[in-house]
Amino acid sequence: MPATSPHVKVCGLTSLHDAEMATSLGAWALGMVFFASSPRRCSLQEAQRICSRLRRRVELCGVFVNESLERLVAISEELGLSMLQLHGDEGPAFCAEAARRSGARVIKAVQVADGGDVRQLERFHTDFHLLDTRSSAPRSRQLRGGTGESFDWRLASSRRSRTPLILSGGLSAENVSEAIAVARPFAVDTASGTEQAPGRKDARKLRDFFGAVAAAPLDGVRASGEAMGRAGIGQPA
Repeated sequence: MPATSPHVKVCGLTSLHDAEMATSLGAWALGMVFFASSPRRCSLQEAQRICSRLRRRVELCGVFVNESLERLVAISEELGLSMLQLHGDEGPAFCAEAARRSGARVIKAVQVADGGDVRQLERFHTDFHLLDTRSSAPRSRQLRGGTGESFDWRLASSRRSRTPLILSGGLSAENVSEAIAVARPFAVDTASGTEQAPGRKDARKLRDFFGAVAAAPLDGVRASGEAMGRAGIGQPA
């Protein structure tokens, strides 16, 4: 299978305007955060507007941190989410049950500081794995992402799993090309790197980010057809 540019997941969206802008630029997935402590928390009302307008055009992803299974499934069904990103301490059994009860594909995310953090994802037989930065600042660690900090992308090479990888953590137009060459992800995830303020996208930064991804060297990108097929990757659900 020929190499292609990684997909782009735009996360931390809180408005229909920004969601439509990301979609027009070619976003594969839109991330809406439903974590009360996040400065990028999306209201259910605005999430409903986003999902109603953009359903079947793009993957609609809800981001949750240690949420109860009942509320997670209820929100997923109410909004018609096609993907769930579990960014807390959820275990393999929880992830499997969330997928079974919601019918959505599941991204299991971990915060990375060393190779052990990367390898722990092998326990999770989810549709996607996501690597984010484990912040050195205690206050930032409580946010579970969106800190603007990056990690050593070479740690991704310790993965033995064939689950498609989403790379996150401080990615911007200035560094995403290097990150792609080093980590060879299926997709890259941007939040703080394309903002003018938490939860508000910057049009220029977003355009530059997509341009940098498209211009990244393709010989470092890995996305096997077999892995993509297992994950049901292609058209939005």
